[in-house]
Amino acid sequence: MKAMIFAAGLGTRLRPLTNDRPKALVEIGGKTMLERVIHRLSEAGFDDITINIHHFGQKVIDFLDEHDNFGLNIHISDERDMVLETGGGILKARHFLDGDEPFLVHNADILTDLDLLAMYQSHVESGAMATVLMKSRQTSRYFVFDDEYRLQGWINKSTGETRPEHFTYKKGMHELAFGGIHVISPSIFDELERYSKAHQAKFSTTPFYVDECHNHLIKGYVQETPYTWLDVGKPETLKEAEEMIK
Repeated sequence: MKAMIFAAGLGTRLRPLTNDRPKALVEIGGKTMLERVIHRLSEAGFDDITINIHHFGQKVIDFLDEHDNFGLNIHISDERDMVLETGGGILKARHFLDGDEPFLVHNADILTDLDLLAMYQSHVESGAMATVLMKSRQTSRYFVFDDEYRLQGWINKSTGETRPEHFTYKKGMHELAFGGIHVISPSIFDELERYSKAHQAKFSTTPFYVDECHNHLIKGYVQETPYTWLDVGKPETLKEAEEMIK
């Protein structure tokens, strides 16, 4: 099975730790974020992994070489010329990810014991173009879903801004925050190509999903059983992760 790890971020929130390394190579409990995500993917059965690089990209390549790619088939999607954000990054890696099966996308700075295989299987059964991990957590920006967890729109609760055009937020809709993991069907690539041409090469999946949610099935995934989830891309949660691992 195929997966992609987003490891191209600048890691500005973690400076000075990222002054000499990419965020993905910051350690938690003696292991890098990247190694922890690779092991989680491998344990779930993903053996063909694409990793995008930008900030100190050669250090990621050297790290993987030192560990013999952890015994997996690993590809590098090189964004050192220009970081392309999430949507552009997936599109650039198309030649590694395209095919006849969905692929999973995982942010390098998400530490979780979520059942990745269950999420993948839920996506396959739904027939969605994309399934996104959603969490009930405090933020200002939310994806908005109907009772069947089909994406309907997006809202910024601080400003009142909504997307897409003509979306009307209604009381009782499910407001959930993105959890940094998606499962995506290859049918998305032609749509990403079209979106990129209409916008720019560098774009996020969030506006793409929101703008396309009434044309294609975008599902939210909520794991009912308890699990651990941390965004370790900021100092306070990095410290929390260290304590948790101890």
